[in-house]
Amino acid sequence: MSFPRRTGWTGVPSGRGLGLLLCVLLPVCATASCSREFRGPLSLNQNFSITSQPRPGQPWCEIQGQVNGNKFLYYVCGSKQVIHTGPYGMKMKNTAFWETQMETLEDLGEEFRKKLLDIKAEFVTKSGDSLTMQGSLICERGADGHTRGSWKFAFNGQLTHLFDPENRKWTVVPPGGQQFRGTLDNDRELNKLLVRTANGDCKRWLQHVWEHWDEMQETTVPPATRQGTAPGKATAIGPCTWIFPLLLSCAVMMGILVGDH
Repeated sequence: MSFPRRTGWTGVPSGRGLGLLLCVLLPVCATASCSREFRGPLSLNQNFSITSQPRPGQPWCEIQGQVNGNKFLYYVCGSKQVIHTGPYGMKMKNTAFWETQMETLEDLGEEFRKKLLDIKAEFVTKSGDSLTMQGSLICERGADGHTRGSWKFAFNGQLTHLFDPENRKWTVVPPGGQQFRGTLDNDRELNKLLVRTANGDCKRWLQHVWEHWDEMQETTVPPATRQGTAPGKATAIGPCTWIFPLLLSCAVMMGILVGDH
């Protein structure tokens, strides 16, 4: 059985059809491209500084939060008050979410202080010497949407330990780490706390930042500054700006095609 052959169809779209097809597909592709740009990398850091013997007026524990390296939060353990700094901090100032996280961060500060005092008693011979411990909780979200957490520690400013909570593996970093080998990496209870915070709390905090990134970008930060730091709309500004001229061109083309019809 044979079908009647259609005449006038060559399998190649006409100029009018091709124009219509481009006007439909190009904005879709552009939007998809912008969506991919929007899902750029994002990092959240909570940096701790614990001092065994603080000077008069100096806090024994300070916590500083950063988003993509930009300061947004400062907290002194025991103060019960979060200080929001920078444009990101000001934008999140009215969100009660961060107030509820201070309990977790302060608990970490207390545990780090206990550990620091134990280490000082064991390793620092002179009672008058002060020992400072720095800890950084790092949560990162890649362009593929995968989130991972990690920890790094230093004593008196010298990096000594890295901790991967996914496989619960410690790395002692020489030369500073040699002196403090076995102090952090052999503490099972500390391991549990670090894993729980990195894989639970930190990822939730990062998700909160991710969900509110649009609001955080509506700040007065100069575009030149945002382009270097923002993972979201700031990286999508360049590729996305040509969508509007494209749509305008398509509208003109559609008008011409309709007029020729």
